[in-house]
Amino acid sequence: MTVHFKLKSPLAPGAVLAALTDFGPRRSEVWPNIDSAHFKVHGQGPGWAEVTEGNSIAGGVWERERYTWDAAAHTVAIETLDSNTWGPGSRWDYRLTAGSSGGTTIDVTVVRKGKGWKGRMIGIALSLVGTQMLRTQMERALARVKSSP
Repeated sequence: MTVHFKLKSPLAPGAVLAALTDFGPRRSEVWPNIDSAHFKVHGQGPGWAEVTEGNSIAGGVWERERYTWDAAAHTVAIETLDSNTWGPGSRWDYRLTAGSSGGTTIDVTVVRKGKGWKGRMIGIALSLVGTQMLRTQMERALARVKSSP
């Protein structure tokens, strides 16, 4: 199952990239689909991080992911390494484009390959409401970044 959407943010591409790749203690406050109980940084370096992220919905959903990003190209790729819900080939891809009057257009592609009954059920739900839900979650996260000091 693939979900694709675009959204616009008043933030510059660098600020959006920073929000996507900030693995500090505020991550679970900014991103509504991550809670602190399911967040752990395993390692990180220039242009990459390996983390576990998730939340308590549906009895707990988590995935260990490898983030890679290219600041010059304004891209972020997130590959699922292990998960209790998503199988091999699951990923997120972000392409950030500076707007002509400021801000950023964010092109998001999410590929989900359900693992087990929980993954298949959540995959069905995402195929029905995922585009709007994921867009709204990202808009809320970026609004939190914009309003923070």
